[in-house]
Amino acid sequence: MTKPYKDKKSKDFFIREFSSDTPTFELVWHRDKNDRVVEVIQSNGWKFQMDNELPKTLESGNVVEIPKETFHRVIKGEGDLIIKIKE
Repeated sequence: MTKPYKDKKSKDFFIREFSSDTPTFELVWHRDKNDRVVEVIQSNGWKFQMDNELPKTLESGNVVEIPKETFHRVIKGEGDLIIKIKE
């Protein structure tokens, strides 16, 4: 299975892009090995959901902190989702 996003890596962070063409079934619950700070660059109705919480709409400029080993997912909106991730 291929990943539902493309990454552009930098020394201190990476830019992750989810295409509007991404099938919904590929956006699965998962957890990461490291703490992450995610800044939303572009979103149009995409949402973010942590385990045992309601989904929250992602808007440009939002910052989301994700503790390591915490289940989470994104929920597809319209257009592309672009985020900046620091570990």
